[in-house]
Amino acid sequence: MREVRTFSADIRNAIKQAKPFASLEHELYLTLQRLAGELGAELGELFRAAGLSGPQYNILRILRGAGAAGLPCSEVAERLVTKAPDVTRLLDRMEKRGWVTRCRHAGDRRVVTARITAAGLSLLAALDAPVAALHEAQFAHLTPEQRGGLLELLRAARARPGETSQP
Repeated sequence: MREVRTFSADIRNAIKQAKPFASLEHELYLTLQRLAGELGAELGELFRAAGLSGPQYNILRILRGAGAAGLPCSEVAERLVTKAPDVTRLLDRMEKRGWVTRCRHAGDRRVVTARITAAGLSLLAALDAPVAALHEAQFAHLTPEQRGGLLELLRAARARPGETSQP
């Protein structure tokens, strides 16, 4: 199992800030940003070792979930966890590596459908257990109740009143 690094829980120590934050919200934002960066960097190492990037992994998972029908490329872009500026270029590289195929829709030539290949499925299958183990290790210091509570709070933070719902 991959070893997970430990980090300072106090963001002020982590970023070497002597002054107090202007607000609790500012400290909360920076703590979330730093945590996301740290967790993402660990995952990024795992992906780099497998020869792909985080957005490419995300695209493969989206297409695996879509099944044999695949998805229009625009829909793939909408479903990404972290928005990528140029999904077309990502798909170009992935197609060259044999992980996806793309074809134009017969009824509307503007629509391009992406599908995962057997090679893409194989790559994902090889990553499933290591990714799950890493996620488990990243949150192992929290009790199941703390994990559930954190998830509940993060969902509440995403569901800001007065805004249209984002999937």
